[in-house]
Amino acid sequence: MAEILKNIHSPEELRKLDPKELQQLAQELRKFIIDIVATKEGHLGASLGVVELTVALHYIFNTPEDLLVWDVGHQAYGHKILTGRRDIFDTNRQLNGLSGFPKREESDYDTFGVGHSSTSISAALGMAIASNLKGETGKQHIAVIGDASIASGMAFEGLNHAGVTKANLLVILNDNAIGIDPSVGALKEYLTKARVGHKPARDNIIEALNFKYFGPVDGHDLEGLLDILRKMKQIKGPKFLHVITKKGKGLKKAEEDQVKYHAPGKFEPETGELLKYDTDGLPLKYQDVFGLSLVELAKKNEKIIGITPAMPTGSSLKYMMEAFPERAFDVGIAEQHAVTLSAGMATQGFIVFCAIYSTFLQRAYDQLIHDVALQKLPVVFCLDRAGLVGEDGATHHGVFDLAYARPIPNLIIAAPRNEVELRNLLYTAQLGLDSPMIIRYPRGRGVLKDWKLPFKKIEIGEAACLKQGSEIAVLSIGNMAGNVKNAIENLEKSKQAKIAHYDMKFVKPLDRKILNKIFRKFSKIITVEDGVKNGGFGSAILEYASKHDYKGDVEVLGIPDEFIEQGSVDELQEIAKINVQGIQQTLESMN
Repeated sequence: MAEILKNIHSPEELRKLDPKELQQLAQELRKFIIDIVATKEGHLGASLGVVELTVALHYIFNTPEDLLVWDVGHQAYGHKILTGRRDIFDTNRQLNGLSGFPKREESDYDTFGVGHSSTSISAALGMAIASNLKGETGKQHIAVIGDASIASGMAFEGLNHAGVTKANLLVILNDNAIGIDPSVGALKEYLTKARVGHKPARDNIIEALNFKYFGPVDGHDLEGLLDILRKMKQIKGPKFLHVITKKGKGLKKAEEDQVKYHAPGKFEPETGELLKYDTDGLPLKYQDVFGLSLVELAKKNEKIIGITPAMPTGSSLKYMMEAFPERAFDVGIAEQHAVTLSAGMATQGFIVFCAIYSTFLQRAYDQLIHDVALQKLPVVFCLDRAGLVGEDGATHHGVFDLAYARPIPNLIIAAPRNEVELRNLLYTAQLGLDSPMIIRYPRGRGVLKDWKLPFKKIEIGEAACLKQGSEIAVLSIGNMAGNVKNAIENLEKSKQAKIAHYDMKFVKPLDRKILNKIFRKFSKIITVEDGVKNGGFGSAILEYASKHDYKGDVEVLGIPDEFIEQGSVDELQEIAKINVQGIQQTLESMN
């Protein structure tokens, strides 16, 4: 049987196929995704689950004239492969390669850049209303959204608005009962009662919002999908298709363990067996140090609560959920709700640890200000994935938190240089705070094998001198201490003696006592942060120097004023010049 996929360079060519050939194309597409992701890594399960749906959408609709928006983008690999990017798909998520998510500058078929969830309905509705204003009333606008994403507040806002418009909008719910972790909430329970050919007996929530509802249909029945999409194409106004799929479809292991195979790393393409990755002797991940330390503290302090918006595995709050299920909550993809829920609990005397990725706290900025900081509620925000995160790219780098949090009054901002410091910050926070606190730490493994030391209280706002020196002072924040230490050690011995190294620990409040000593002694100062230079830690040091009329050269190292794309963390740190060699070059130039 002749291969079909290798001859498909665009949906236009796809639409020339006989409908009977589409099943073979779907099989080839699924195998192609498995083979590439097995060796190059990436998001697997979600894309496997929508192979038939992807083929059907591009076959029935006239993309890119008809506008197709994918929510988040974890499910868009098949879409990328069918829209002219098959031959370079092996560069996915690599430096200068394809983005792991739909991206407008990459292709006309990527109608909207995505990465954070629940944006597709609002974006597609905006496009549909714009089409009506332009008189393009026959144009189709399709949003494909998952069951975890549709439970988010923003998705509801989009549905609520769409229902009172004449927008030619089709919302497709890809319902597989799981996002990255299993979906949660009342809507999930409602959807669970739906099965192929059977709507829940209760009033249909979608129809109540003025959508014409169709389904649920089998998302792996290609013929059935083609039929229903043809019919829906003829219907004007907002409409909703509920599609039941299986995440990981076509790879047995991925179907059986959908959490692990969301983004499994390298595996055997034939069997799905994960390739052995030797972790013996390696430090634990920061997220696990957080999760295990929180359980340790919660055993002795019954006031401790854990909250996360849909990331119990990613943030390792799963350990708390297993140990104290009544005191740990996954609230779904609802960052605003997570922050204000934390604030509400804090008013009642609980010590709330809100575990959230740095890039996702951006989505709850008003709540951080209005519901937490303004009321001085001592919520502890544990910001995982702070700094450059690597292959997920610009949508996921946690590089803005220092700059966006620093202007907020009543807020403590800390960044541990290693796992012991992280533990001690968590310990200190649960002893009792008078105001909220951010503790930021990076993605991936720590730097210490022996991290589980007895807890010690940390003085809020107190920095530490890690190395004495005579001419240059390097001020680092968080995990950048490791890069600075290695950069200094790479220098000749005579130059090493000239360089002092300070771990500032806190961006807010700054240690004024130690800063006064530094500015009096050193005329050359370097600041290093894994965050944007504009408004970040280095800016805080420059402001302090200016306010107190200190003279001297201050060199700020951090993320430049541009969006950093995907690549390995090492590659991206090199671009930002905050890797060991970049810091070393700066030291050499000032020495």
